[in-house]
Amino acid sequence: MLKSMTGFGRCEIDTGERKLIVELKSVNHRYLEISVKLPKKLNFFESGIRNVLKQYISRGKVDVFITYEDYTEGKACVKYNEDIAREYYNGLEKMSRDFGIENDIRASILSRFPDVFTLEEQTMDEQELWELLEKTVRAAAEKFVETRIAEGEHLLEDIHAKLDSMLTIVEFIQEREPQIVAEYRKKLSDKVKELLGETSIDEGVLATEITIFADKICVDEETVRLRAHINNMKSTLNEAVNVGRKLDFIAQEMNREANTILSKANDLSVSNQAIDLKTEIEKIREQIQNIE
Repeated sequence: MLKSMTGFGRCEIDTGERKLIVELKSVNHRYLEISVKLPKKLNFFESGIRNVLKQYISRGKVDVFITYEDYTEGKACVKYNEDIAREYYNGLEKMSRDFGIENDIRASILSRFPDVFTLEEQTMDEQELWELLEKTVRAAAEKFVETRIAEGEHLLEDIHAKLDSMLTIVEFIQEREPQIVAEYRKKLSDKVKELLGETSIDEGVLATEITIFADKICVDEETVRLRAHINNMKSTLNEAVNVGRKLDFIAQEMNREANTILSKANDLSVSNQAIDLKTEIEKIREQIQNIE
């Protein structure tokens, strides 16, 4: 399935305790370049984020924007230190026995002793956070790929239309070439008759001259190769993934054949068609730059 290198994907997940937003944007690039912008608290996960994205993306300059809100920040939990409380209680019991006084200790009094209760900030569970982050990144990447596929379908239609237009031009050139030779033969024959008058024409010499001319303007090889390149590109467009570089190479070969046809053209209509051919190839090459 053909994919464009232009894409966008976004996912937001709010668990009530944490909220994550991941946005992906991409433009054309020869290779895969991922730029990740995320809060310092999540820097530890950058390598994991890149590894996840590489499973979905092979080419393009991708900007990743991640925002994170932790609603538990600033909250603290009360920790009861039983061992410390027991030490205090045992000490008070011993004091009561040693001095023969009443031990009137109550829980409310014991709780006031140092370190019986302490406040601790809630620590972040890295594994839990990574699972949430990975889930958000994958969801954003899936939407990102969907937009690339949708754009790729438009590219596919446009390139196929241009390839069909090129085939029409190639057919015109192939049909026109014999006509050019016939017109040249008639023109040459008429010119010789005009110059020689009643003198008979040496058909052998005339045939040699026409053969030389036909050889100079012959583009059979070029049109055959060009047609093969067009069919090859159509087949490549139906391949699954990572066809951008291959398509670009085929387009270069197509342009080479079109240049040769234009250089050999000895007819205005063929010259115009060859120029149209080059124009279509250039448009295809521009579109190919958008393909992953």
